[in-house]
Amino acid sequence: MSFPPLDTALPAGVDAREHARLLRKVHEASLCGRPAPVRLRPVIEDSWQRMRRFGIDPDGAPPPRVTRLDELQAYRSSSPIAEVLPLIRRSLVSVADEADHIMLVTDAAGQILWRDGSHRMRSAGDRVGLVEGAFWNEGSTGTNAIGTALVVGRPVQVYSAEHFVRQLHTLTCACAPIHDPRDGRLLGAIDVTGPVNTIHPSTLALVHAVAQLAEAHLQSIHHTHLERLRAVAAPLLAGLGGRAMVVDEAGWTAAVVNMEPVRRVLLPTPRDTGTAWLPALGECSLEPLPGGWLVRPLHVEGDTPSTITLDLAGGSPSVSVAGPSGQWSHRLTPRHAELLLLLAVHREGRTGVQLSQDVFGDGGHVVTVRAELSRVRRHLGGIIESRPYRFVEDVRVRVSYPDSRADLLPGSEAPGVRRLRNAVPEGTTAVALGDGVAT
Repeated sequence: MSFPPLDTALPAGVDAREHARLLRKVHEASLCGRPAPVRLRPVIEDSWQRMRRFGIDPDGAPPPRVTRLDELQAYRSSSPIAEVLPLIRRSLVSVADEADHIMLVTDAAGQILWRDGSHRMRSAGDRVGLVEGAFWNEGSTGTNAIGTALVVGRPVQVYSAEHFVRQLHTLTCACAPIHDPRDGRLLGAIDVTGPVNTIHPSTLALVHAVAQLAEAHLQSIHHTHLERLRAVAAPLLAGLGGRAMVVDEAGWTAAVVNMEPVRRVLLPTPRDTGTAWLPALGECSLEPLPGGWLVRPLHVEGDTPSTITLDLAGGSPSVSVAGPSGQWSHRLTPRHAELLLLLAVHREGRTGVQLSQDVFGDGGHVVTVRAELSRVRRHLGGIIESRPYRFVEDVRVRVSYPDSRADLLPGSEAPGVRRLRNAVPEGTTAVALGDGVAT
């Protein structure tokens, strides 16, 4: 998804203290129902709307919930971020310590798993609940860099009175999420927090760079796993006469024989031994292997999918495809979620120019739209047509919406999605589109 390079909290050329005073005036006016002197950044404005729905008290928010130490240790051990924690510490701890900041690493729920940095700032963090085991999602502590970055799925900097809870107005924080490079799943986030007078736009750039470095290292670990799986699969595939491939648990290909290589296949959910229809391959047999699956395309005409469900109700958008052979699910990137939503509500189809306007606000990004839709079509097995782009007529498309329309793809800044946030009736959780039947 394309966003402004970095949505920093301090406008260029603005005095930090003056801006903090202005933000406090905006905060006070907003809570009292008076016109604000300036408008908040969209990412903060959207977050404050969520805070009002959550009923967060800006003056008396309770301290965040803290996990017991034994449970925290279990969360740490199971977190994939543990594999890259030494890299994160080498990159950030010395910087945080010298700048009088603390570095925090959280899981996808906003729970602080690890904390390092300045002793003075750790003491200040103790007073507001920035401690290991504490949950710093928006529902627990209001608008803050950790919780808001996890909601919108991109780097966020929050400064002074941009925090919804007044107790946090003395802080500035910058946070970047970490995603699993295998499937795009949100793993957690890296945050740097310090006193309000230490704000600097480069802090967000630094945290974002370290998060990208962590993702690259996780991808390297994944490639090593594929190499090991490839070595295990080689003698097995050598003895097979037909088409076959070995993939890991996320569907990434380790080895193939007697067929064109496919970079990744979307495995069914749940996975079990038997047959299933897979995009780009058709009907296949699946056999479990240590660390992966043996996939063997069958020489039969498989059943095509009959129902597509676009799940936007939770924090991680996904698409499920169901048919006579079973069901599989695929986690969506933010951009693919936007495109599928737009196609779902426009069953008559959208041209590349129209989708460019829906996503970017102008028609000058048709090439980007075509490239993204090409990737989507490979995942969905040809059930999206082109000229115009649309779902094929005989497929039933369902969309599961969040309880509140304001939570529809909260990280999206696409004009078409922002219009849909106002179009989806409150309380609508699922709508069948194209056949006029609400469910």
